[in-house]
Amino acid sequence: LVGVAGRSTMGSQGSEEKATGQEQEGLEGGGRIEERSQKMAPVKKPKKAKRKISDSGETKIDDSSEAKTKDASKVKRTKSGGSLALLPADLRGPDTEWWYVFLSKHAELHKEAESGGRAPVPSDDEEAFRYFFRTSRRTFEYICSIVREDLISRPPSGLINIEGRLLSVEKQVAIAMRRLASGDSQVSVGAAFGVGQSTVSQVTWRFIESMEERARHHLVWPGQERMEEIKARLEAVSGLPNCCGAIDATHIIMTLPAVESSEDWCDPAKNYSMFLQGIVDNEMRFIDIVTGWPGSMTFSRLLKCSGFYKLCEAGKRLNGPVRTSGEDSEIREFIVGDMCYPLLPWLMTPYQGESLSTPMVNFNARQKTARMLGTRALARLKGSWKILHKVMWRPDKNKLPSIILVCCLLHNIILDCNDKLLPDIQLPDHHDYGYNEENCQQENPNGKVIREIITGYLPTYEETSN
Repeated sequence: LVGVAGRSTMGSQGSEEKATGQEQEGLEGGGRIEERSQKMAPVKKPKKAKRKISDSGETKIDDSSEAKTKDASKVKRTKSGGSLALLPADLRGPDTEWWYVFLSKHAELHKEAESGGRAPVPSDDEEAFRYFFRTSRRTFEYICSIVREDLISRPPSGLINIEGRLLSVEKQVAIAMRRLASGDSQVSVGAAFGVGQSTVSQVTWRFIESMEERARHHLVWPGQERMEEIKARLEAVSGLPNCCGAIDATHIIMTLPAVESSEDWCDPAKNYSMFLQGIVDNEMRFIDIVTGWPGSMTFSRLLKCSGFYKLCEAGKRLNGPVRTSGEDSEIREFIVGDMCYPLLPWLMTPYQGESLSTPMVNFNARQKTARMLGTRALARLKGSWKILHKVMWRPDKNKLPSIILVCCLLHNIILDCNDKLLPDIQLPDHHDYGYNEENCQQENPNGKVIREIITGYLPTYEETSN
């Protein structure tokens, strides 16, 4: 179960992959490809390569042997003698050729888009890169720098494409990000890169593991200085004083084998799903997430099971400076959520009912302005990384949270790098389309008092701002 800085794991592909269900086994096991190979027919052991050390210290491997080097360096095939020369780590340059090879394989997508309803590939090279991988080249290079050490020092076995060359770090990252961005099957993604399904599985899982370990600093609870900036910008937009962010949750839908089809995972829409709860700041950046819990839970129960709830209740979160209203009443730090959440001293929900006063209607309108940041963030997340939007085919539930966390990390990295998504990436509909809205109706007495204080403060805000 994943908290703000918790661990997370890998899932599987979309519902259109049912016809190729054997793929699921590769991704479901993540790094377990080697375990499954033990059940297959024995493979002949290759002969040991003859290593020759030159005076310069360069290692060469005789190409007549079938041995594969376990060195983490990039491999370069020379013309003389067909031997493989291992380049030292500091001589490895970024691989750019993979992009043009990949793009050429998708040249016919323009025609397919007209008949198949898919958006055409942009003609501009930079925009086409964003179309496939969601980031600019500059952000992509930054992501490569995060995982480079792991992908070089601990490469999965057998990462050789059909041309007989080892995959570069850039190509490995591209394979993983295309898998996450498109949600397409491993076979489809592999065909576009000239690799097999098992390679896509291993590369994606290695990328997930590395990002999970090395990119955590992109999803943290803000320090007080940053929080003051968030509160000021949210107040400028919504008028709500001391508001620190918005909370929302979404279902990650999956199919399960009959033996695992527990009612615990069957949600109100009769789907098997896993919950993702996120809290976002004024820029729709995730500052806390919780995942791993069954989709059958209510939103309020998911909140109360989270570490974030426990920290808030213990006074260890949302415990910054209070604001004073015109009547010297104190307004503590809080976040906003929909009526599916309980009203708490640190969680403001809208007023419910038909006969609402003008100040109540005013509060609801301003609260919705801030609250929709969470809804839009989840719609953008699922639209960008469509593996979360499509139905996952029999994922490993113990590993599925990893892909959710890493997609949230990638979402934040795009914001942190001042990158921009293509305008049509965000889902046009609600991120939880097909689900009925829940109504919690739980109201904490202290929460009601604080909401009334904020409601009375809003006209004062309007007067001072005018």
